[in-house]
Amino acid sequence: ETLALPYPSQTDNYHYEIELVVAIGKRGSDIPLEKAHEYIWGYATGLDMTRRDRQMDMRQMGRPWEIGKSFDLSAPIAPLHKAGDSADVNNAPIWLQVNGSDRQRSDIRHLIWSVNETISYLSGFFELQPGDLIFTGTPEGVGAVVKGDVITGNVEGLTPIAVKIV
Repeated sequence: ETLALPYPSQTDNYHYEIELVVAIGKRGSDIPLEKAHEYIWGYATGLDMTRRDRQMDMRQMGRPWEIGKSFDLSAPIAPLHKAGDSADVNNAPIWLQVNGSDRQRSDIRHLIWSVNETISYLSGFFELQPGDLIFTGTPEGVGAVVKGDVITGNVEGLTPIAVKIV
């Protein structure tokens, strides 16, 4: 199913980023790397949509990026898969197409930090809670979309995501 995703106000440079999303299943702080996998409830394919012009404006002014990264409908995700029911996403291909043309294609193992490293690191700053969703980063190839574009993407073994920019 292709979902309608409204082009947000306050931007002329709307970008996609395909990401593996990790759902946390239990509370934890200062989680050791070797135990991080115990805190994972499941996984999903997600889009981290960005008002890139607003993000860059804030960056140049030395201000937080929230208006560029956190806005209504900025992070749609496909259905979650329980960790034990999913393929090994740590070695899965990840890809994104715009209007059927490849824009991003890589493998989760090429992310800067592994899923377990990300969970361990973040839990040193924040107490992770059941239901928290962690977007784990995107491969190269991010770019802009316009109204009418259809974005499809997936982390192999999970449910694909498809949105039309309206």
